[in-house]
Amino acid sequence: MSIQWFPGHMAAARKQAAEQMENTDVVIEVLDARLPQASSNPMVEELRKFRQRPCLKVLNKTDLADPAATAAWAAWYDAQEGVTAYPMTTKKPSDVAKIPDLCKTLAPHRGVPTKPLRIMIMGIPNVGKSTLMNALLKKRVAKVGDEPAVTKSQQKLYLDKFTVLVDTPGMLWPKIDMESDGLMLAASHAIGTNAVIEGEVAEYLGGLLLQRYPQLLTARYGIKTEGLDGFGVIEGVAQRRAFRVRGGDYDYEKAAHVLLQDYRQGALGRISLETPQTRAEALERHRIEMEEKARIAAEKAARKAEEAARGKRGT
Repeated sequence: MSIQWFPGHMAAARKQAAEQMENTDVVIEVLDARLPQASSNPMVEELRKFRQRPCLKVLNKTDLADPAATAAWAAWYDAQEGVTAYPMTTKKPSDVAKIPDLCKTLAPHRGVPTKPLRIMIMGIPNVGKSTLMNALLKKRVAKVGDEPAVTKSQQKLYLDKFTVLVDTPGMLWPKIDMESDGLMLAASHAIGTNAVIEGEVAEYLGGLLLQRYPQLLTARYGIKTEGLDGFGVIEGVAQRRAFRVRGGDYDYEKAAHVLLQDYRQGALGRISLETPQTRAEALERHRIEMEEKARIAAEKAARKAEEAARGKRGT
């Protein structure tokens, strides 16, 4: 299943962000610590690099993520030029309190009366941008909800006399190239429910959990994971929880929803859907797949051209 979700307001938000980037000193990109690169918008990288702006990569929701994977991602981002990684959770005020100083470190020439520090907060839907904004300002100024794309317009607010924050709408990008990225984003609730088939997303999540965290599935649902696939996980949840529809068949839809909700809320345990290593492997598979598709398309075009040439010679 190829998942794409780019509502109209996101196109407008991209244009506004491009205009605002010129007057920005530091970009905070809020990522989901469970899937940092899958939740990193390539448009954010494109815009900030064009303006040569440093970036604080906030790995949010670390309380839900695998600590070892988070540490690997922090080292991976810190190795990039102009980037500082900061694993944290907005649930801890002490984590939030460190962000202004980290931003000042990235732009030491700003944050004085004549040159206020201008910070733009960016990220995909439902990664906690608005929650972070509210936590930084210690008051509710941005809408927060458990649905993607709650924030639909920019707003500018003062953190103090010398620091300006700009909150931007959650933005995805027009085309999600890798199917696995779309499925991870959907599993983590970054994509609107109208753009996904929940059962297929849960089946993907179940398969991934079988590979990396089978013990958590057993601990949560009491199912034996040997020999199961993604659908088998959903079926196991339905069996153990006695989810049935009228007529006695298992309620796979309800079981799929429960699996997704348990993952999203951390009820399964601390889980990361990707690591730097698995990301590199996925990119390599995608590269090979794209090369193969290009080869097949080229061969098909060549055959058509040859057939057309033979047709002309025949006449």
